[in-house]
Amino acid sequence: MGAGHDTVAAELVRRARERGDTAQTVDVLALLPYGLGTVLRCLYRGSVRHFPWAYAAVYRLFLRPGPGRRPSGTPLARLAGGRLRELARRTGADVVVPVFHLGAQLTGHLRDRGLLPVPTAVLVIDFEVHRQWLHPGNDHYLCLTEDAAREARGSTGRPAERCGPVVAPEFFAGTTGAPGTAGWRDVFGRLGPGRPAVVLSAGAWGVGSHLDATVRLLTDHGFLPVVLCGGNRRLRRTLSGAPGVLALGWVTDMPGLLHAARALVDNAAGQTAVQALAAGLPVVGHRPLPGHGADGVRRMAALGVSEVAEDETELLGALRRLTAPGPAREQRIAAGHALFTENGDALTLVTDLADGSRARARRRERAYGRDARTG
Repeated sequence: MGAGHDTVAAELVRRARERGDTAQTVDVLALLPYGLGTVLRCLYRGSVRHFPWAYAAVYRLFLRPGPGRRPSGTPLARLAGGRLRELARRTGADVVVPVFHLGAQLTGHLRDRGLLPVPTAVLVIDFEVHRQWLHPGNDHYLCLTEDAAREARGSTGRPAERCGPVVAPEFFAGTTGAPGTAGWRDVFGRLGPGRPAVVLSAGAWGVGSHLDATVRLLTDHGFLPVVLCGGNRRLRRTLSGAPGVLALGWVTDMPGLLHAARALVDNAAGQTAVQALAAGLPVVGHRPLPGHGADGVRRMAALGVSEVAEDETELLGALRRLTAPGPAREQRIAAGHALFTENGDALTLVTDLADGSRARARRRERAYGRDARTG
């Protein structure tokens, strides 16, 4: 739907190709017939931008975790079944890795009915594991945290383990992979000398609640707001007219930007948030998007890797503590980095699953050959 799923898929492909494997991505929405994928994307984007209460209702009905019988996404997902099966056959795939919940419903349905011959490893990229990620037909689950893995095991009865967030190596603090950092610091220094640069993330679609009020609050209290407007040109035009504000469109040098800033104000607990944690940037959740955004922001804070600011006073207090040098900032950075330590690499876990499946297939073939000779 947004860019986070694509970013994770692209990083897995990069790692696979670096190791000499063959990998490719496919948009599950593009596999749906009759243009349904485009309709779904437009409906979701429109509801989040203009009718957030409508998306909150959809989330409560279809997605929110918890007991109770509620509608499933499987009937919609199964419409893409024929195209995915043909793609897996044509490419000779050894494993399929959904990184979006509709994909997980599709592969779970196919595996459950014996229609997809290769194993599936669902990479759950949300901190809050909502119910549409979970289908007992899938073979394996890879999650950001051990708590999430425990939930996946309990709900599906399938193996699940922690792999941590999938982030490109140049985001990590201490790397030399962010050559644009000095350039961003120069820009920040010219626009707001002496003002800590605080990144406000509005996602790929530039969606947020009362972003203009948050920007005014930060400028009035000595911060330099750096707003990621994504593809929302209207938002960028509106904010660009305000003094002491840096409103950006699509940013191609996110590692350099995050390394140069002092904090991130986040509303979705998505890929930008985990990239910030990798870069050593404290994260504060504020005015989260409804549904999975709000649940994810609160789950991040419960894990101790970020904070939640319920109002303007809390936001200012958190930013003053976390942008200034000192133990509060260092502790929050260390907690964020802990998400990435001592985890199994997601790609290694995926290829181990594929290797095991190939080994079992070879044993079956040998056993079949023996039976045929002795029969």
